[in-house]
Amino acid sequence: MKQNYLIKNETIIINRKLTGLDNFVRDFLEIFKKHSDYLIVSGFVSISTGRIRGTEDIDVLMPLMSKEKFKALFKDLIKNKFWCYQADDVNEVYSYLEKKSNIRFARVNEMFPNMEVIPITPKRKAKYYEFTHPQKIKIENFEFKIPPIEFEILYKEKVLAAKKDIEDAAHLRVFFKDILNKEKFLECDEVIKYELQ
Repeated sequence: MKQNYLIKNETIIINRKLTGLDNFVRDFLEIFKKHSDYLIVSGFVSISTGRIRGTEDIDVLMPLMSKEKFKALFKDLIKNKFWCYQADDVNEVYSYLEKKSNIRFARVNEMFPNMEVIPITPKRKAKYYEFTHPQKIKIENFEFKIPPIEFEILYKEKVLAAKKDIEDAAHLRVFFKDILNKEKFLECDEVIKYELQ
């Protein structure tokens, strides 16, 4: 085993127990995956690999979908005891997505943690790149998709660049030092340049 993970069938298996936050994300994704593809990005990526820090929201990328498809997703989330910060009316919530605005869901009667759903299209080059190059991660029986590790590191260092993001990137560089790929860094760096223009 390399540090606290191993790789099996191209899936990174993290050697730790599930937490309450993991279970929240898993419960949300079990519903979400029935209606849409997805990618978990940002803070939860480093938290999932064992970095100890708090977070109020988990970012999930979602391809912009039709209103009919979104209605089915929204109805399923409500039925399973999630609520939406933006509105109770699905048409009103969809209007946010049409404007490429993020929306949030949490468990009923709770504010945090919440899932911040980020709609994307191919025009968002960096986001679309990470979305179409997923890396699978598994913790016990919870499997989910994240960006390429190299992309996540560079995006945090060059685009987000807040203190917590720099610390997240440093954690990922140490945690995955045995598998980070120089060529992949170069490829991801070219994509991320679009975000910085």
